[in-house]
Amino acid sequence: MVNKPLLLAWIASIIAMVGSLFFSERMGFIPCTLCWYQRILMYPLVFFLGIAFYRNDRDIYKYVLPISVIGVAVSSYHYALQKIPSMHEFSACTSGVPCSGQYINWLGFVTIPFLA
Repeated sequence: MVNKPLLLAWIASIIAMVGSLFFSERMGFIPCTLCWYQRILMYPLVFFLGIAFYRNDRDIYKYVLPISVIGVAVSSYHYALQKIPSMHEFSACTSGVPCSGQYINWLGFVTIPFLA
C-alpha cells in the first residue's frame, strides 16, 4: 500500500530542490548565506524521503523532522530579515549577497524564503 503522506513529503522536497536550483542556475539569482543553510538542510530530505518511501519506512520522521524544523526556523528568520527592516542589524549575512535582498516579491509577501 502506498504511504501517501510520505509520497507527498518526498514530492514536496523534490519541488523545493528543483525550485532552488531553477532560481540559482536558470534565473541567475546568487544565493545568500542563509539560502545556503536552507539548501544544506533541504537537499538531504530528497534522498532520505525517497529511500523511506521506497522501503515504506514510517520511522523516517525521527530523522527528517529535526532537519525540517531547523530548516523552518532558518527560513522564518530569513523571511523576517526581508520583511522587518529593524532586523537588518541582526543579519547573519556579513559578506556577499545581502540576506535582506528580495529577488522576487509576488503579491507583496511571497519571497524565496517564504517558498522554502
